[in-house]
Amino acid sequence: MKNMSFKLLIYSAVIALLAAQRLGVEAQSCQPSGHLRGRKPPPGKCKRGNDSECCKEGKMYPMYKCSPPVSNHNKAMLTINSFEKGKDGGGPSECDRQYHSDSIPIVALSTGWFNHKTRCHHNITINGNGRSVRAMVVDECDSAKGCDAAHDYQPPCDNNIVDASQAVWKALGVPRDSGKWGWMEITWSNAK
Repeated sequence: MKNMSFKLLIYSAVIALLAAQRLGVEAQSCQPSGHLRGRKPPPGKCKRGNDSECCKEGKMYPMYKCSPPVSNHNKAMLTINSFEKGKDGGGPSECDRQYHSDSIPIVALSTGWFNHKTRCHHNITINGNGRSVRAMVVDECDSAKGCDAAHDYQPPCDNNIVDASQAVWKALGVPRDSGKWGWMEITWSNAK
């Protein structure tokens, strides 16, 4: 009887340890991989469309090489970006080195979610404001670099950003004069 109780105790401890380890892995968050000191953009080089933020001299910006783990219900911040040439989005899209019309539902994902271009030209479903929309991933919202010409002198993105064209915002029914336009909590998932 003692031998069986001891085995049951060991078995229970192993199960508890495995469960705790699994919960620990799932609960891990993406920590900054470093910081970037902001540099003042040259005059006229940071485009302020869509209320874009320009880097501030000396400010420390967190950089991320990761994003929160992908699930069927990813919490994120929806931001607005232009994908057209000469606008606040900077250079051409990472997926195809092309510019895209802001009238089509497209997005850029934070570096970890962009995952070395593995999501390029795949659709995601965005849920927010009581609606949903499908959008194609065409770019990276760089979380590891910024404050330079390649990034339109804007700081690195946070690690949980879905940077969307105006078409996405319109499809979600967000009025421009609402407090949500340009910055809103959403969830997203890979489109089926």
